[in-house]
Amino acid sequence: MPTVQQLRYLVALADTGHFRRAAESCHVTQPTLSAQLRQLERTLGVTLVERTRPRAILNPLGLEITERARRVLREIDEIRMQASLGRDPLHVTIRVGVVQSLGSYLLPLFVPDLHETHPDLKLYVREGLPDYLLRSLHDGTLDLLFFPLPVPQAEFASRPLFREPLAVVAPADHPIAAMDAVRADQLRGETVLSLEPGHKLYDQVRQLCEDYGASLSHDYEGTSLDTLRQMVAMGMGVSLMPALYIKSEVAHQDVVVARPFSGKAPDRMIGMIWRRGAAREKAFEALAELIIACLMRRVPEVQTV
Repeated sequence: MPTVQQLRYLVALADTGHFRRAAESCHVTQPTLSAQLRQLERTLGVTLVERTRPRAILNPLGLEITERARRVLREIDEIRMQASLGRDPLHVTIRVGVVQSLGSYLLPLFVPDLHETHPDLKLYVREGLPDYLLRSLHDGTLDLLFFPLPVPQAEFASRPLFREPLAVVAPADHPIAAMDAVRADQLRGETVLSLEPGHKLYDQVRQLCEDYGASLSHDYEGTSLDTLRQMVAMGMGVSLMPALYIKSEVAHQDVVVARPFSGKAPDRMIGMIWRRGAAREKAFEALAELIIACLMRRVPEVQTV
């Protein structure tokens, strides 16, 4: 039978497409990895890898077996984690993914408290675009995501954390800056700057522009909220930004101002998602309760759930 290590080497090769990089990611020498993959092929009696310089390409059978290997490795990791949890579900290392429009502004609100109360809890954090994070969660590269809800995939379980309102961010010399609150109809005809496609926030802002009669800018799209803020400061338009970012980066600015919506503001639901049936579900639920408690103390701008 194939060994677990051989399956790990195969997955690493599929992910990198290169023997040397695969070996480096597995912390072994290239000859060791190559020899083990050849042994795997002999054990199975098939060829899995097309060895061409400088790349290594998995053939269709190799790709199919790699996907099965991913599932096997996920289950093995779950077994190992279930055994290690013991009596303290938060005595773990969790590989966390977080969308780029959230991570830098959410994590500092609760990580210091978590470190103080649960010093054995370690969070390995990776930021990225939604599609990349969902693939990484599916593949087992990540264990947990902080992510806008809902997500349609039935393979994932979710836990809502809080609703985060959006507000209008405008240049300090814009008419909106003189308002206490902004009605939706007052955005009609305004140029609205947003993140580039691929961000969940882009999809939401695009829909809001259609609803409000605003013009979504396609000529100038931001790669980050900081980029958007700079473009707003230069008078290129207004933007709709989430409360945690405004609290962190806009509230103390002179060149841009944030104004709330009058009445019910548009918002986004932020939660945690993980693979359904994961061994660490109890740990994730406990983590959610701790995070909600921190946010209730620190951030009245959001509505915890």
